[in-house]
Amino acid sequence: MSNKLFLLSFVALTFSYLALAHEPSPLQDFCVADPNSSVKVNGVTCKNPMQVQAKDFFFSGLHLMGNTSNQLGSKVTPVFVTQLPGLNTMGISMVRIDYAPWGLNPPHTHPRATEILTVLEGTLQVGFVTSNPDNRFITKVLQKGDVFVFPVGLVHFQRNVGNGYAVVIAALSSQNPGAITIGNAVFGANPAIPGDILAKAFQVDKNVVDQLQAKF
Repeated sequence: MSNKLFLLSFVALTFSYLALAHEPSPLQDFCVADPNSSVKVNGVTCKNPMQVQAKDFFFSGLHLMGNTSNQLGSKVTPVFVTQLPGLNTMGISMVRIDYAPWGLNPPHTHPRATEILTVLEGTLQVGFVTSNPDNRFITKVLQKGDVFVFPVGLVHFQRNVGNGYAVVIAALSSQNPGAITIGNAVFGANPAIPGDILAKAFQVDKNVVDQLQAKF
């Protein structure tokens, strides 16, 4: 009997942990973010609900093309809680991404969100890499109307492989999913990661590391 009680307790604790591993569900109808509050919490404090207006749940601009005139040839337009205060505590957000021909959204991760992407225009190669020790590279070419999901925390990318511009809309399972671009984090850290550490990690000469750090 005691073994059964222990097992049931263990299962209950496990599911409780899993439930807490994601953003908590709201305990009221809404909690519109108050950017003027000085209170620091894990998220954003709530505006007085009697002061909430329709504009707090509204964002306009995803119909506009992003400026892809940069080295990567891509532009991310976010709709996170910063841009749309009504997202606070809702556990969702979205982005529009524009790609010039052969433009790239470089390898990156979202530490707090799964991403599901829909192609509106163009042809994209997408892919992600599984975690250690397998490090499997899973990739596919998407056409207009195709949908692809990137699991939370995994390194992933998108590249326009068509001759014209490409556009996607992506939804993320966090009001603030975060983004860690691999090149920026590794070679553009501030202060810099010591070159000898990176040289050993990547098994290259330190001069190669110095050159890469200079680019970032």
